[in-house]
Amino acid sequence: MVLDMVFLNRLLHCLVLLSLIFVVNGQFPTTLEGPFKPVTVPVNYSILGNVTSLPIDQNPLLRPKINLEPEQISLSLSSNSGSVWISWITGEYQIGGDVKPLDPQSVASVVQYGIYRTGRNYQATGNSFVYNQQYPNEGLQNYTSGIIHRVLVTGLDPDTMYEYQCGDPSIPAMSGVHYFRTLRSAPGEYPSRVAVVGDLGLTYNTSTTISHMVANHPDIALLVGDLSFADLYTTNGMLSDCGSCSFPQTPETYQPRWDHWGRFMQILTATVPTMVIEGDHEIEKHADNQMFTAYSSRFAFPSNESGSTLYYSFNAGGIHFVMLGAYVSYDKSSDQYKWLEKDLSNINRNATPWLVAAWHPPWYSTYKEHYREAECMRVEMEELLYVHGVDIVFNGQVNAYERSNRVYNYTLDPCGPVHITVGSGGNEKNLTLEHADEPGNCPDPSRTPDRFMGGFCAFNFTSGPATGNFCWNEQPEYSAYRDSSFGYGILELKNQTHALWVWYRNQDFFWAGADLKVKSGITFCLKNQVFSGHNLKNEKIGCFYLRHCIKVPGSFREKGLGYHVLDSDLTQFLGLDLFEIILCYLGMHSYVFQDILLGLIYRIISINGGRYQMLLTASTDIK
Repeated sequence: MVLDMVFLNRLLHCLVLLSLIFVVNGQFPTTLEGPFKPVTVPVNYSILGNVTSLPIDQNPLLRPKINLEPEQISLSLSSNSGSVWISWITGEYQIGGDVKPLDPQSVASVVQYGIYRTGRNYQATGNSFVYNQQYPNEGLQNYTSGIIHRVLVTGLDPDTMYEYQCGDPSIPAMSGVHYFRTLRSAPGEYPSRVAVVGDLGLTYNTSTTISHMVANHPDIALLVGDLSFADLYTTNGMLSDCGSCSFPQTPETYQPRWDHWGRFMQILTATVPTMVIEGDHEIEKHADNQMFTAYSSRFAFPSNESGSTLYYSFNAGGIHFVMLGAYVSYDKSSDQYKWLEKDLSNINRNATPWLVAAWHPPWYSTYKEHYREAECMRVEMEELLYVHGVDIVFNGQVNAYERSNRVYNYTLDPCGPVHITVGSGGNEKNLTLEHADEPGNCPDPSRTPDRFMGGFCAFNFTSGPATGNFCWNEQPEYSAYRDSSFGYGILELKNQTHALWVWYRNQDFFWAGADLKVKSGITFCLKNQVFSGHNLKNEKIGCFYLRHCIKVPGSFREKGLGYHVLDSDLTQFLGLDLFEIILCYLGMHSYVFQDILLGLIYRIISINGGRYQMLLTASTDIK
């Protein structure tokens, strides 16, 4: 009888697995099989309407009740895999005509930490400072921040859960206990989940986005610009359609908006290392032509090599991230371009096979809003990124979602990166709906210069289906999928050649992906380079696609496939021995399919306080 029950249990697991295959049509084409026919998701008008800001007089936007208690706690990666930055703010900001900064020396910067459940037996100290946002115009309110603390915690073990408190233990004024897991750092290991979102703001849409993102347990978060939208508010806190109209040289911003945003975001940033890059709403020009002051002060950056907070790079396991600045000089004679050349030349693709780039304004957006506005940046930098084999590009700015086919210079190219726009995290505006290729929507070319860096580079196309025109008359072939919805994305790194990208919409459940794509990441093009030690297959149009055989693991404990270590009872619960038999029986010799099936099994298990709950998977589009 017991054996019968065991058999029935395992048969049930088998049926669950097979049902998942049918739910998603059993189709997970990789980018190797593209390009794919363009898809436009019909607009869901029920999700549109007035974008409402969160109330600032309610939690979690309120200040802590205890004086000097840490708030706005955030983690970020450093240039060393064994260390993280921990930042926070203490004390009340000051705003008015004549403000006096707080004394940074009045409170210590201390982090007490240790491996989870072993006690916080270690201590690290750092530095502190304040920043000022001042305006030369009469009637505007100046601002000085609370005390910003920054501590580098070093000597951490990889793939290990830590607990910590921050603050000043001598007052005492310490935070609650927070937790984070360090990334894997051994060769062939990757962060399981990278959350990507842009244009967040502080609205009810933002709240939905962040709560869904946190529920998906990312290892790191990537914020691709336009964070607090403080520059949409005047210094008296009023929302304005034109913050620069009264004072064009020093536009007004409401800096306390940053504090409200930081308190709200702590649910993510205190636990998940969060890496940011500036958008146009972070410029915030003020006295003495200073810019990006709040952005550069409120976040810690691994910027020692670049020397700038506006562009930098970092490694996360087997991924090398390049964060580029669209609002600082990017031409071939600029410091940024020279740094980028050096950075890309020094990448070891054996140690970091994946190369991901991110900046704010998209190069390949087909929406009317911001159409081809970043053309000058593309003209200057695209070839450099292409030559060095960038796999994926993430952008924001456009308040919608779009994923491209592999593209280079507006031409389908199997060696080009996939460009993904995720600029609909919540923002302070509404969604972008109109496409430039729809009748009457093509912008006047003269209205698409680089508004911030100057220059005009967008001209009519000289080749392809849109020859002689500034816009296509249908969704361009390089645009694979576009959807005007609020949401975010998750990049799941499976191994050195394959990753799964999922676009999550706010109107769906947090576990229901609307756009799923398997990306074949490592693409080696014939550019007088020699690659050894690999089995290169699938030669197409001058490109070599690298696919290694992936052994079906006998246990999810096996390292290298990007999965968390699961408890033995959960391993038994899943019946992994039967899982192996299923794969063999179905004859699934496609290693892509095996890997993605593993990902699906991992996705349907929600681990919360040791309780396991099966979740059904839904998908509105799988391309």
